[in-house]
Amino acid sequence: MTDTNGARTILHPVSDLEKAKAVYTALLGAPPQHDAEYYVGYEVADQHIGLVPNGAEQGMTSPVAYWHVPDIEAKLAEVTAAGATVKDAPKDVGWGRLVATFTDPDGNVLGLIQDR
Repeated sequence: MTDTNGARTILHPVSDLEKAKAVYTALLGAPPQHDAEYYVGYEVADQHIGLVPNGAEQGMTSPVAYWHVPDIEAKLAEVTAAGATVKDAPKDVGWGRLVATFTDPDGNVLGLIQDR
């Protein structure tokens, strides 16, 4: 069994990035550390909170929590053996970061992140 470093990244699909940014900045009490038209990210209390513009168009129907793991392939094998279904296979999103998503038996989408 592989360990996780917790669900430290949560991505939220948003339809209006500027309105969402105002709300999340007020909620988190800090400005975003990454602020671009394609993604806004906050680093607060050892968590990364991300806003994904037009996330619904990318298939995001609700926020997705991502667990940080040392071996994404091993963890995917473990959760699928337990009954999960892979939604998005691991892919490199830049800087050596791998991400994947899977669904639990009730269809909830969960994510995994591995940093190299």
